[in-house]
Amino acid sequence: MFRSMNSPALSVFASLVAGTAVLSSPALAQSGMNTTNLQSEAVLEGLENPWDMAFRDDGTMLFTEKCKGLSVRMPDGTINALYGVGETAGYASNGSDLFCEGQAGMMGVAFDPDFADNRRIYVYSTSNMSDPHTNRLMRFTVNDDFTGVSDRTDIIDDVPYKMAASNHPFGGPGAHNGGRVRFSADGALWLTTGDTHNGQVPQSPTMMGSKIIRIDTDGNAHPDNSPPDGFDSRIFTYGHRNVQGIAFHPETGQAIAAEHGPWHSDEITILENGGNAGWDPRPNMAGRGDCPDDYCGYSPNQEDGMNRYERAAWMPMTDFDTYPDAMPPIWNNNGWSQGMSSAAFLEGDAWGDWNGAMVVGIMGIGFGGTPIGQRIDVIQFNDENTDVEDVTEMTLPMDTGRFRSVVMGPDGSLYTAIDEGTIYKLTPGG
Repeated sequence: MFRSMNSPALSVFASLVAGTAVLSSPALAQSGMNTTNLQSEAVLEGLENPWDMAFRDDGTMLFTEKCKGLSVRMPDGTINALYGVGETAGYASNGSDLFCEGQAGMMGVAFDPDFADNRRIYVYSTSNMSDPHTNRLMRFTVNDDFTGVSDRTDIIDDVPYKMAASNHPFGGPGAHNGGRVRFSADGALWLTTGDTHNGQVPQSPTMMGSKIIRIDTDGNAHPDNSPPDGFDSRIFTYGHRNVQGIAFHPETGQAIAAEHGPWHSDEITILENGGNAGWDPRPNMAGRGDCPDDYCGYSPNQEDGMNRYERAAWMPMTDFDTYPDAMPPIWNNNGWSQGMSSAAFLEGDAWGDWNGAMVVGIMGIGFGGTPIGQRIDVIQFNDENTDVEDVTEMTLPMDTGRFRSVVMGPDGSLYTAIDEGTIYKLTPGG
């Protein structure tokens, strides 16, 4: 079993770093690692909230814009708008039931590993086809010249959506949907989801929010999933808050999640089949009192005067007191919550010491929406691939932003989408 550099008592780890953690410098150590010189290129500009990308070996790139839709950038730079959100103009076809609101809209995207034979792709988006609305994982067939899609099939249609602003003081409709879609090397299809500000969702055996789902390409549960008795068989792990990052270790194949913390503790966790991530924001757990709208996820709030460690003790991201067997995080962003989003592994000798290291995009969310700590972190594992050995902030050759997605391209470059509207290509060397 993979264990954590953070002991189950989160406060022990927090006390070790409390004297040295700085909001803009999250590294565990700066131990002379190769901070590879990077060149940057703006591949696409002027987008509206680009959310995710997916690549073919020839450089063909699918990309989503949260409130607009799915498009493709061809190897020659041509852009084809394939499938629009709602009535968005200019797309080859549209999903009339799709919409965007708050954090919700069109999110993750992936090519089928057998795309050359079946022309299939997968897109996660928000739909009003049912009431209450849901998030859906859709499968499409792309035509031969990448000018349109057809055969929409909703292979998952029951991921919860937050319908209306609740009584707690933060977050309106559309909050906390997760949204990353990825394939592992064995051909399994993975989807990450969020808690939608509903205290009942994370530990629910049947609500598909706050889960990491592992299925086949028809939406059936992976045969090796082993959730607890009574749980939906599509569930690989549960008890998450809002997972927007999942990547697979290039040596072990282990699934690794990156997720947003509340007032504290973004987390990276090596996942265990059937595991509980330990997020349970219900009232009256471990002595909690009432919370707004029965959701303790932001309690106590910043006006209560608690620092992040005190808040972590009151409302832990991973509640080991209640769930002693919960999956331990291997890194918690030094106790900060800054909007950890996508994750990927760097590949190629050109990355030097970082070849095989994990990268995570951090959107840099501060109180009141202030952009603090927007960056990409490089996470290096120990020789056993069980723990974090070093964390280094990339020195970036372009303006930073809310790093929503990081994806390795077939050319060995790291592509990153920022909410402000640009997809960059980062290439080592120069």
